[in-house]
Parts: sequence; structure tokens; C-alpha cells
Amino acid sequence: MISFYLLWCLAYLGLHFFLMRKWPKKPLKITSSGKPQKISLIIPFRNERQNVSQLASEIAKILRDTVEVILVDDQSEDGSRELLDHSLEGIHGVKILKSPGSGKKAALDFGISQAQGEIILTSDADCKFPDQWVNKMTVLFRFPGVQLVAGPVVTEDMGASFFGKFQQIEWFSILLLTRFSFSRNQPLMCSGANLAFRKKAFEEVRGYHGNEKWFSGDDEFLLKKVVARFGPESCVYLPTREVLVTTNPQAKWGDLIQQRIRWAGKWKAHRSFSHALAAVLAFLVQLVWLESIYVFSKHSNTLIFLGMIWMIKFFSEKASLGRVGESLGHNPGILQFALTSLFHPIYVIWVGLGTIFIKVKWKDRSQEDSVF
Repeated sequence: MISFYLLWCLAYLGLHFFLMRKWPKKPLKITSSGKPQKISLIIPFRNERQNVSQLASEIAKILRDTVEVILVDDQSEDGSRELLDHSLEGIHGVKILKSPGSGKKAALDFGISQAQGEIILTSDADCKFPDQWVNKMTVLFRFPGVQLVAGPVVTEDMGASFFGKFQQIEWFSILLLTRFSFSRNQPLMCSGANLAFRKKAFEEVRGYHGNEKWFSGDDEFLLKKVVARFGPESCVYLPTREVLVTTNPQAKWGDLIQQRIRWAGKWKAHRSFSHALAAVLAFLVQLVWLESIYVFSKHSNTLIFLGMIWMIKFFSEKASLGRVGESLGHNPGILQFALTSLFHPIYVIWVGLGTIFIKVKWKDRSQEDSVF
């Protein structure tokens, strides 16, 4: 068993250093040039009253002549639509529409159908955008072969709390795997909170048709369709702070687990071997780490070895995920990385089992309600 874990640690260390090399050491610089294109930013919202003030401020920051902003109300019940009407009253270039259907995909689909822009940008109501975000995210569309551009997303800082740093570090791992999959011309995931694509491409692949029943996945399902129709080289990922979108962290562990179960449950809908394999491997890897505690903590003479292999785990993750965080301007401390490294296996197992045994709700809706 000791020999197995020695090989396991070497492989784990090698994997993380391999992945780390796929993330740019120095921040990428995106040159905004070329003929301006008409861009439509689509933001669906449901019961976002607490974020209305921030959303209005962010829209004012990015609004310009070439940008059309469409906010689509997904059957809100908390008065957020009326509050947005008041907050954005008199601002040219912003439309607030009510979705005729139910669910995020229905809201996005309706907003895109009403958009006048050649390029569609999507985000969420709780997000913040960097200066020049619109220009930087859409400049690559000056190349005719580019159909979709994805950018990074992380959660906002929550001070020094472990819960907040845990969420950030987990996002670093998501971004690193996203970058790796794009670099291999096998894109697996992206985030609809920071996504741009050609409206013609969306229409040609029939948008979200066929995936309506799933809570989330508007981003990944669309990515897969675009790759299948136009090829992997048509999709680009920008691993740079210049286009980094920040989103609100979950407030409670229960909310975070529910969200991740909702996300993880999408692998069943992809009917993709690579998605299924990635989900199973992530689960098994964490089982191996947890098993090491059971195996080596039974005998006092193997406790030193147990500590050594977990130090290798921590060092591997700190090196790779730390590079992602530093390049994006977020740098959790060593203690936060260490605590995350210890807790993460339990968290992944919890989420994995939850996809099988827990029925999730989102915005007061169950999975069965999430249809057009």
C-alpha cells in the first residue's frame, strides 16, 4: 500500500505541474482593435431584488453606443422587475423584458431572439465586470472563424473567512480545468456568467433546444453544440484578469452544496464519454485520498507517511491553483489552501452522492419545473 501511495503522489504532483503549465504565467494582454460590432448583453434574472442596485451600477459602467443591454425577467416574485424599472429609468440602450416561459434557458432564448446585436454576451444579475470587459470579450470576433469566446469567473472576496476562500479556490480549479480542455481542443465547460457568441451561430445550432428540462447547463450545452457544428478551434478561452467577471459567493454551505449538485448533475445529460469519465475520476480521486486516512492512521508508525503524502497533495494544489489565483488578482493564504486541501475530498464525495440521492431546488423551483 505504501508503494501504491508513493506512485500516486508522484502522479498527482506531475498532473498538477502539467496543468499549471497550461495556465499563462504572465497576464495576457488583449488588444482592442477592429471595426466595432453591435453587441447585445443578455442578463436573465429571477428574484434579484438584493442585487438591483449593484446591477444598475454595473450596467451604467459598461453601457456605450455599440452595446444593447437586455434584462429578461424570469417570472420574478420579489418586485425586482419593478425596482429595476425605477433604477434604470431614462437610461438609453437598456430593455427590461418579461420572459414568456419559465426557467433561465427560456429567458435567455427570449432575450437573444429580441437582440439586435451580431454578438451576444451573457452574464448574471449578481456579477461585476472589469473596465473594458465588453470590448475585450468581443474583440476576437473580428476573426470570422471565432464563434464563441469564454472568460473566467470567480467569487468575490468574503474577507478572511474559510468558507469564502474555499469557494474561490474551488473556482481556481474549475478555471484551470477549463483552460486545459480548451488548450487540448476538447472544450468541456464554460460559464454563462462570462460568455460571448455569434447570434448566427446560436441560431444555427438551435440554441438550447433539446436541453430545456435541465436547471443549468445553458453554457455547456451551447458550447458542445458549437464545437460539434463549427469545430473546437471556433471556441476560445481567455484566461486573463482583463475579462475576469466576479460573482457573489454562496452564503451558506447548504446553498453551495445545492448549487454544485445542480451543476454536477448535468453530466448525465451530455451523453459524452469525456464528461462521464471526468465526473467518475473526480469522485474516485477523492476516495483514494480519504482512504489513505483510514489505511495509515490505524498504526502510529505510518502517521508520518500519512502526513507526508498529504503535504504533497497540498503542495501540488497550492502550486497550480495558486498560479491561477495570482494571475487573476486573488491570492488566498497558505492556511486557506491547506484547509481547503484537507476538506475538499469530503466535499466532492458529498456532492457526488448528492447528485444521486438529493433532489435540488433552485429559485424555488424543482428540476421538473425547469422547462420552457
